[in-house]
Amino acid sequence: MKKIKIGVIGTGHLGNLHAKMLKNIETAELTGVYDSSKEKAETCAAEHGIKVYDTIDALVQENEAASIAVTTTAHYEVAAYCLESGLDVFIEKPVTATIEEAEKLVALAKLKGKLIQVGHIERFNPAILAIDKYHIDPKFIQTDRLAQFNPRGTDVAVVLDLMIHDIDIILSLVKSEVCKVDASGIAVVSPTEDIANCRIEFENGAIAVVTASRISQKKMRKMRLFQKDNYITLDFVTGTTEIYRLVSPGEPTGSAFSFGLIGVGENSKSVVYEQAEAPKVNALEYELALFIKAVAERSTPVVSGEEGLRALKVANMIIQKIEESVRKIENNSSN
Repeated sequence: MKKIKIGVIGTGHLGNLHAKMLKNIETAELTGVYDSSKEKAETCAAEHGIKVYDTIDALVQENEAASIAVTTTAHYEVAAYCLESGLDVFIEKPVTATIEEAEKLVALAKLKGKLIQVGHIERFNPAILAIDKYHIDPKFIQTDRLAQFNPRGTDVAVVLDLMIHDIDIILSLVKSEVCKVDASGIAVVSPTEDIANCRIEFENGAIAVVTASRISQKKMRKMRLFQKDNYITLDFVTGTTEIYRLVSPGEPTGSAFSFGLIGVGENSKSVVYEQAEAPKVNALEYELALFIKAVAERSTPVVSGEEGLRALKVANMIIQKIEESVRKIENNSSN
């Protein structure tokens, strides 16, 4: 397979990781990096043995694709320029700062016949990859994504910084449209919300309760799925997935461990436990490798621009509900 020439735009923490991973991908040829800070770009380039582009235009002229890891507010401008110039783009999450920008990008990519993949990295976490072989039809989802404070993500609210990971996964698992959102949140150390909680209801009756915080003492990234005869718990920190199932007596359980029977007579079922086998992959390297594959094969990326837009729309619904809640509290306090 021909190597795809790709450059990295933005050489902060994430951009440097992108460069590192792209160097490991055999089907990619990392040509160089660009950053508005020449010092940052030179440090990244020296570490990975690549060149520094003096301008985005210079990078665009020499590549077929770009990996964009600039600040969220600059996503649209940089990605639009790359698409207009004929490049396929990988954009870190969230796809853009606003819905309007995301809609324009998706339309532009379609017009130009180019690909957008959004960096919702948790889709490639071993914990999620482990459930691919199972029938997943959750009716209730509970997620907790708690992180210690890091000033690097505070240019956006915690909903766009952290919660959007879980929003994207939930939307990929629940095959139904969102019909109602309730949410609350508060700013503690940042200008925008640092803690948020929401309840998402879907047209098929599924419900998701989602919590995100970036001022927690300990890190936690867990998701729990409840569906008929199944309880599945995913730990995104350890990359492990545990499954508890109810099976009829005599039904094959493979290597699953049985806890015994519940129920009486013909209605009794066995409770079995298993830890789903998870592939041993680096999530960032894997998602970038799949982007390169999509570019080479002209296939739809795993997390397309449209999916990134959908997640952003739901995230904005949550943010609007939080703002409404805050205004309501302020009005009550002033009365």
